[in-house]
Amino acid sequence: MPRPVTERILGSAIPNRGFRPSGSAVDKTNELVITFDEAEALRLADLEGLYQQAAALRMGVSRQTFGRIIESARRKTADALINGKRLRIDGGVVAIEEKKDRPVMIAVPTTAKGLLEDHFGRCKGFSIYTIDVENKIHRGHRLKAFMDHRCKSGATAQLAAVGVTVLIVGCIGEGAVHVFGAHGITVIRGASGSVQDAVLAFALGKLNDSGISCQVGCRSQSQVCSA
Repeated sequence: MPRPVTERILGSAIPNRGFRPSGSAVDKTNELVITFDEAEALRLADLEGLYQQAAALRMGVSRQTFGRIIESARRKTADALINGKRLRIDGGVVAIEEKKDRPVMIAVPTTAKGLLEDHFGRCKGFSIYTIDVENKIHRGHRLKAFMDHRCKSGATAQLAAVGVTVLIVGCIGEGAVHVFGAHGITVIRGASGSVQDAVLAFALGKLNDSGISCQVGCRSQSQVCSA
């Protein structure tokens, strides 16, 4: 007896939609159906650009299950586009995510003296903080960075695995920013000074992303800043 399919979580409701090749007659015998969870997988992976592990967490499934869902959705979409078939979004075992406040877990690259590390690529560890639904700050543990990750994906997977969704940092390469985003982690650039002050400023809504990534000049000072 096959195991029952568990509900897949949708970030928001997806309308029942149908598409058919331009100028073609209505022919439901030549129709493919993309389920709502397959449509959600396409949205997360191909529109938001999330890696499969991050997208799987959003949908409440394993990475392997997400891989099967996205593979099926892409195959059906390709079949419809290449072979001129109708495509409809409908069905599937899904539930809409409840929109409610959730705690925010923050990681801050930290020096041995407890200050915010100027260059992300030099950091040896992260201070982890949680801001609860009442906006109270809770200091967590220190997380040691992978050795010599040098702004590459090792740190992003490490932080995403413990539930981090925000990274507060000083200088970081644009490539690393994209990799963090693909893991569902928002990067706040341009911070400096005390780690606790930076986290407090973020909690109060006074710390915003500078939008400035580490450039060539920064790399010449620290050869580990680029992704």
